[in-house]
Amino acid sequence: MFLSRPFFIVIRHASLPIGNSIPAMAGKPGCGNLAGPPWLPSAYNRRSIHDREVPPMITLYGSAISNYYNKVKLALLEKGIEFREERTIPSQEPAILAKSPLGKIPFIETDRGCLSESQAILEYLEDAHPEKPLYPADPYARAKCRELIQHLELNVELIARRLYPEAFFGGEVSEETKAEVRPKVEAGLKGLMRLARFNPYVCSEDFGAADCAAWPHLTLIGLATLRVYGEDLVSAQVPALAEYLAVVAARPAAQKVAADRAEALEAFFGTSKP
Repeated sequence: MFLSRPFFIVIRHASLPIGNSIPAMAGKPGCGNLAGPPWLPSAYNRRSIHDREVPPMITLYGSAISNYYNKVKLALLEKGIEFREERTIPSQEPAILAKSPLGKIPFIETDRGCLSESQAILEYLEDAHPEKPLYPADPYARAKCRELIQHLELNVELIARRLYPEAFFGGEVSEETKAEVRPKVEAGLKGLMRLARFNPYVCSEDFGAADCAAWPHLTLIGLATLRVYGEDLVSAQVPALAEYLAVVAARPAAQKVAADRAEALEAFFGTSKP
């Protein structure tokens, strides 16, 4: 699917604000941080909650083709937290708005209630399940991890998503937009290199929360820029990218996320793509 590298997509319902979302694309139903029509179920826990003797504490709502959804899913798997997946698209239906205030995905349901916004979810998981930490214990190192995630999502991914209509959905992006986006994405990636370590993971020697975000976002941005500009701006600005992606992709949790994502992408697009 879309080259041999990991790939995540986000699209949004046209009526939803930007958040972790992008405009709905021509020819595909819009969604929050992800995407579309019915897709194949994940290999993880295909059974309904009603088939389980004891329901898990956490339900993850969204789609396996969303990079923000998979950011949360990867964290859940890495921390060994029991959860179930509920395939959901963004919606303004009252039942969804009761769980996610703007009807966006991903969101989770816990024994205490629901929680939206992928970064808030990651930090909740860390606080509620500290046994396998994804954040450093040292306050400064912890803050640097948060800094990198916020920089990547606000200063790179949020800007690059303006290219996605043309990169992935058969739409067109104006030359003016392309000219505006490219230097901003390049500047954001240069800033990322000032924050990242790639030793071998993005923040440290240990896999962490920053990797849960960096792995999906960097691959998506790289593919989008390759398709629009004819050049993978991420690879150009992040020399360690290929080695980093390979290190993360070797992890069982990442392999699980990638397999489920590929299955969902095939169902969404209706056919395999090179």
